[in-house]
This record gives sequence, structure tokens and C-alpha cells, in this order.
Amino acid sequence: MDKRLKAFERLLNIMDDLRKDCPWDKEQTMETLRHLTIEEVYELSDAILDKNLNEVKGELGDLMLHLVFYSKIGSEKKAFDITDVLEAISDKLVYRHPHIYGDVKVNGAEEVKDNWEKLKLKEGKKSVLEGVPKSLPPLVKAYRIQEKVKGVGFEWKERDQVWDKVIEEMHELKHEVDTSAPKEKVEDELGDLLFAIVNYARYVGVNPEDALERTNKKFIRRFQFIETESGKEGKKVEDMTLEEMDVYWNKAKRLEIDD
Repeated sequence: MDKRLKAFERLLNIMDDLRKDCPWDKEQTMETLRHLTIEEVYELSDAILDKNLNEVKGELGDLMLHLVFYSKIGSEKKAFDITDVLEAISDKLVYRHPHIYGDVKVNGAEEVKDNWEKLKLKEGKKSVLEGVPKSLPPLVKAYRIQEKVKGVGFEWKERDQVWDKVIEEMHELKHEVDTSAPKEKVEDELGDLLFAIVNYARYVGVNPEDALERTNKKFIRRFQFIETESGKEGKKVEDMTLEEMDVYWNKAKRLEIDD
């Protein structure tokens, strides 16, 4: 037997055992697993951003367990089983890759993505935006919305047009703040600005969620440097001025450049 199939069969058999004999596993439902699955996805995301392939392997295993777990519960409900899940995704991939399994010709990855959205509409979806999960984090959701409407041609022609939109939204936000507009209006304009920045990020080939998370990690790293280095000198950050903390911040930046 193929090593891959043998390994997958082992996991399926373990899942059967756990569902039958483990008190905790027997109590789980799709609803109780949901928030744990979301946590596992974020842990995988962290491992990917950290470029820790050993952690990626481990987190993929955790996520695979969840997929098998949902399928096991589905089989108990006589709704679907792991075979149905695998056959359904295989059928979908074959249908949505006519350039591989049919006679369609494409010129590059972008055309593949565009065809994907058009094929989804042919499947009976009323809107290209139906596939955007409501519970996605807003930044990720904005990116996915823009990707999907691009697939049907709703897109700026030039990158500079998108940058002009960013500048326009910045001015509109500043105007509302300077004129003491109601909070809701300021919030609307800030949302428009963030949406425009997400759009520009796509045009320059950057995933904004990845970019923001890199900055989050960088900020944490530098601020913790302030805490540890000042602590070595008997100082507490809560007693320091901004100017004093800036000295350590700039030192952290220099060390990153030297590395």
C-alpha cells in the first residue's frame, strides 16, 4: 500500500478508536470543535510566517485531525463521510481546472483565478461574493472581496488609479476629523481608506494581512527589547519617558539591520 494511504488509514482508525473509547472525544460536536479549528488555523498561520517548517508540519497534523473529526461526526449523522468529502473536492478541482482536465487554454495564474470565479457562477451561485465567509476577519475579507470581483472584471485598469483613490480617501478622512464629524462618519471614512489600502496592496503584490502581521511581530519584538534592555539597567518602562524608550527602540532597529 502507498505510504500516504497507509498513514491516512492509520489516522482514520485512530479517530474511530477515540470516538468510541475516549470520554472527551465522544462528547465533541461540530459546534464544540469549531473554535478549536479556528485556533489551529491561526497557529498554522503563525508557523508559516515564522518560516518554521517543523511547526508547520505539526500544525498541519492538528488541522488534519480536525478534518477527519468533522467527517467522522458527519458519518455518525449519516450526512457524509470522509469518502464523500474527498470525492467532492476532487470533483470540484477537476471541474474548475479545465485547462488541466479539459481543452481550455490559459495564459498564467491570473487567468486561472478569473476562470475559477466564472465557473462558480455557472454552478448556480447568484453572486461572486457568496463564497466570502461572513466570519472572516475584516482585513482578510476585504482582500477576498476584491479578488473575487476582479475575477469578473470589476477592477481598476492602472495601479496609479488605485493610489489616487488611497490619497482621496486620506483627504476625506482628515476632513471629517478636522471638522469634528460624528464618530460614525469618521469610522466610514477610515473604513474606506483601509479598503483602498488593501486594494493597493493587491496591485503591488502584497497580502495586507501578512504585511500587518509582520509589522505586529516586529513591534512586539522591538517593544520587548525595550522592556528587557531597560530592565537590565534597573528601569521600568512605565516610569520612562517616550524619549527614553525611543533610545532603546532605535537600538533594536539597528540590531535588526546588523543581523
